[in-house]
Amino acid sequence: MSTPPIGPEVDTTPRPLPARVKLRGTYVELEPLHRRHADELWRAAQTGDSRADASWTYLGYGPFPSADAMAKFVADFAVSHDPMAWAVRPVATGVVSGWLTLMDIQPKNAAIELGNIWLAPVMQRTRAATEAMFLLLKLAADDLGYRRLVWKCHALNAPSKRAAERLGFTYEGRHRAHMVVKGRLRETDWYSITDSEWPRCRDAILAWLDPANFAPDGTALRGLAEIRAGLG
Repeated sequence: MSTPPIGPEVDTTPRPLPARVKLRGTYVELEPLHRRHADELWRAAQTGDSRADASWTYLGYGPFPSADAMAKFVADFAVSHDPMAWAVRPVATGVVSGWLTLMDIQPKNAAIELGNIWLAPVMQRTRAATEAMFLLLKLAADDLGYRRLVWKCHALNAPSKRAAERLGFTYEGRHRAHMVVKGRLRETDWYSITDSEWPRCRDAILAWLDPANFAPDGTALRGLAEIRAGLG
């Protein structure tokens, strides 16, 4: 009798849980989210720009009706262990302008998700935003040894899907009629980077972030996809 096919053996050692530590890059610092960040976050959200309200569209919370409402949310969010949140402080401004998390943390499966990303309009499509996401991916993959990095988003969230693909995540499929968010049905698209894929993604992001990749006006000379393709 033939043996049915099974997956390869892997290192089953549970991966460490992330710690609430500050992470520093060239363009951004990540600080463990704390209620003291609430005032800066509230101000970052008050831009008078239509993009500010749009930035909350696909999240399960926000926009907040008052500074007090945001402060209460931040105070609660900051003490959660899963998701575990960091405040994003761009070096160029010195002002906290968003947050992001590691979540659905599965030490025994060596799987972890980058999600719950909220960035104020001033941070969107910046080097600081890319580096903020990279710092948590690097923490998970290189420092903690997670085998599977996950990105999930609303199936209608085109900017999030573009961001996942830009960073090198591979589309896996769609969970149909997955959940209800803000009273509306959500279908969820899943993406991943596995441990064999991560080094190429990491090296491409590092090359993109290199100051030498930017013209004097701040325009990137090469896009992430182009750099990744050149790495083979």
